[in-house]
Amino acid sequence: MSRRDFLGQPAPDNYVAGLGRGATGFTTRSDLGPAREGPTEDQIKAEVAKRKAQLGGAEANEDDGGNDDAARYQDPDNEVGLFAGGIYEKDDEEADRIWKEVDDKIAKRRQKQREAREKADQDEYERKNPKIQQQFAGLKRALESVTDEEWANLPDPKDLTGRTKRARQARMERFYAVPDSVLTAARDAGQFGTTVADDGTSTADGGNKDGTVTDFAKIGAARDKVLRARLEQESQSGGIVTAGSATSVDPKGYLTSLASTQGAEQSIGDIEQFRKMLKSAVDSNPKQGSSWIAAARLEIAAGKPGAARSLIAKGCQHCPKSEDIWLENIHLNDNRNAKVIAAQAIQANPNSVKLWVEAMKLENDPRSRKKVIRRALDHNQESEALWKEAVNLEEDVEDARMLLAKATELIPESLDLWLALARLETPANARKVLNKAVKKLPNSHELWIAAARLEEQLGEGTRKPVMKNAVKFLAKQNAMPKREEWIAEAEKCEEEGAVITCSNIIEETLGWSLDEDDDRKEMWMEDAKASISRGKFATARAIYAYALRVFPNSKSLYLAAVDLERNHGTKDDLWRALEKAVEACPHIETFWLMLAKEKSGEINEARLVLARAFKQNPDNEDIWLSAVKLEADSGFNDQARELLRTARSNAPTDRVWMRSVAFERQLGDNEAALDLVRDALLLFPSAPKLWMMKGQIYEALGKPAEAREAYATGVRCVPSSVPMWLLYSRLEERSGNVVKARSVLDRARQAVPKCAELWCELIRVERRAGNVGQAKSLMAQALQQMPKSGALWAERILHLEARTQRKTLLAEAMKKVDSDATLLVTAARILWAERKLDRADTWFEKALLMDPDVGDTWAWYWRFLQQHGTEEKRQKLVDKCVLNDPRHGEHWQAVAKDPKNAGKGTEEILKMVAAGLGQ
Repeated sequence: MSRRDFLGQPAPDNYVAGLGRGATGFTTRSDLGPAREGPTEDQIKAEVAKRKAQLGGAEANEDDGGNDDAARYQDPDNEVGLFAGGIYEKDDEEADRIWKEVDDKIAKRRQKQREAREKADQDEYERKNPKIQQQFAGLKRALESVTDEEWANLPDPKDLTGRTKRARQARMERFYAVPDSVLTAARDAGQFGTTVADDGTSTADGGNKDGTVTDFAKIGAARDKVLRARLEQESQSGGIVTAGSATSVDPKGYLTSLASTQGAEQSIGDIEQFRKMLKSAVDSNPKQGSSWIAAARLEIAAGKPGAARSLIAKGCQHCPKSEDIWLENIHLNDNRNAKVIAAQAIQANPNSVKLWVEAMKLENDPRSRKKVIRRALDHNQESEALWKEAVNLEEDVEDARMLLAKATELIPESLDLWLALARLETPANARKVLNKAVKKLPNSHELWIAAARLEEQLGEGTRKPVMKNAVKFLAKQNAMPKREEWIAEAEKCEEEGAVITCSNIIEETLGWSLDEDDDRKEMWMEDAKASISRGKFATARAIYAYALRVFPNSKSLYLAAVDLERNHGTKDDLWRALEKAVEACPHIETFWLMLAKEKSGEINEARLVLARAFKQNPDNEDIWLSAVKLEADSGFNDQARELLRTARSNAPTDRVWMRSVAFERQLGDNEAALDLVRDALLLFPSAPKLWMMKGQIYEALGKPAEAREAYATGVRCVPSSVPMWLLYSRLEERSGNVVKARSVLDRARQAVPKCAELWCELIRVERRAGNVGQAKSLMAQALQQMPKSGALWAERILHLEARTQRKTLLAEAMKKVDSDATLLVTAARILWAERKLDRADTWFEKALLMDPDVGDTWAWYWRFLQQHGTEEKRQKLVDKCVLNDPRHGEHWQAVAKDPKNAGKGTEEILKMVAAGLGQ
């Protein structure tokens, strides 16, 4: 007996479909079985009689004292028998209550233990017998981390239902290679040949042994048909040029003509089939113009324009009221015949605007075109398209104005005609025209915008509140457009040069229908950013101006407005925006500093700005330091020193003292700087930069012992300062005391655990001392504690491993480190060394995008472009670097913070750092 298919087998007992996916079972009528009728009356009577007989027997047994089954199954709460006649008194009630309390107390005493035991039993049972849902719960939770791209890349599930049956069918439908003898017989079956029989007679007919007959007439007809199609195709495409009896081939279009001929040959069968279908459609419904048009276009595609014109002419006879079929007929004929056809079409459809316009386009001279259009207007006086064509044909402005005046009388609801008439009229008459148009079209906001633009042209745009009246009127008419539509209209006015109208639209409509509860400031900032992205800067400027009138003290709005003027405005616009900002927010030093920086080219103007800032913020250290920088950059060192002395009195902060010390170091007066740093440390002993400055000053004076003491005292006061530990260690290493340098870094790692910079410095100390094995051991410990440190991985890849292992380690590092610019630069340097320059350039770009504040990345990229880049690309890199103004980086900070390089710009620092990388 053959085994059944899977779907043909019976389901297991208690099987519920979908239970493994979390579905629940349900019961249907098929599970309950068919419904049955209730008992008959005879059955009910017999059952009642049987019940009475049983009750009678039970009473007799009770009298005899024999059967006590009834008493056995009595409810114990129903007192019968001995206490059946008792009276339920208060004592009984009290006793029942006491017993109930005792039972409740006993049950409560063991309730926690019982519940805990039951829960443990239940958990143990569920652990040993988990449901399918519980088994897949962890996997379902893991699906939360699956991304949309991973979902899209999942393969389609295979349908295994009935797999055996389909496999059998597939085996039955397999195809096998046909033997060569069969193919040869099939080839020879349709051929015509001459053979000699055994009796000496010859056969030369088209009959074959299998009974088939070769029809050479049909073969010749088909060949002629293909040849004719080729010739017609060539005549249409211009591939063959015939002149007299000579035929020449166009060499440029020869291959193209061959390809089109081959396509025509291949599509002959399809064209013939489509021709039959369309002929059937035309014959069945000759009044349908689309069928005639399709049939004509098919003939054009087949290279038979004559047949197409004949078909479309028949179609015009059957469908004289169809505009499309007449238009198709006009397009298929030359200009002379097309005019005749257009006249017939207009005669059949005198009110068709499309046909009149097409007839006008067939004329060559303007006078004839005007004549056609005016005859068309006689039949279609309310056609807006015809009036527009008539106005466009007029060369004289006065004639066009007269036509538009007549057109607006006949078609008063046409907005375009009113606006065109207003443009052609004088300013005084234009106002009258627009007033008439508003009465005819009270819901049109375009008319009000046109009126506002007219006033702007007359120089009255700022004095006459046209848009204010427009908002009132449109609101009264319930025709007020949305805020987004008004912004679009403002941008359109800006694009057409009506900047004042643009500003007026924004001023009157931006806050329309917005309540104070709405997040208006963020909404308006988004509107302005959207306008900026579309290149509409005047609209964005108007939006910011309106928003600042509503929120006059908003720092974010002023910053956005200033940024707009800096990027897309003039210097005067930027100064005006900053002046408004400092007036509205005088206690925000950011605006004062920005204004002073923008006017730094004019030293006196910048001094006046900072003087005003001092009055508003007398104790602000940023303003003091900005004034010092202004004087120092301008070469007024005495004024800068005096300002620092005043700042130390009025704003005695650690930053002011550090700036004073740095200023004296830049001037080369280390003794004065040392005196200042000593006084500063008495006031700010926990400032790490002051301790570092003290040690650096001693190093510059050639006093390593004093510098060592300064660093040692500094790390005791501020043990969390990593740069100070590094300076201390490098001083010891330069002194030749590697053991002391190693000891300093060990103490530093205890004070600041898991610091990649300290570990990296310790590894470098061992490597520079020649202890490569110790350096590798320390690197292993460091990466075990900080596996995601890009600096450690870069140090290991570039300096501790063989060149052949670099790519493998780099791939491992990329997997463990999420995003680190140092590691990306390392990858670029490795590709650079392998002369894979395009890929190296790409990795440098990635590093800059990831963290543009790292100056070392810019320096390495600049060094790369010096060797393998163009001058244009190098200049572009310098511009980007100046714009981003990087501040961090191991090599960058060492050069930028050197007192010798004070006052140098970002470009100079970039080139100096890049030059130092090769040393």
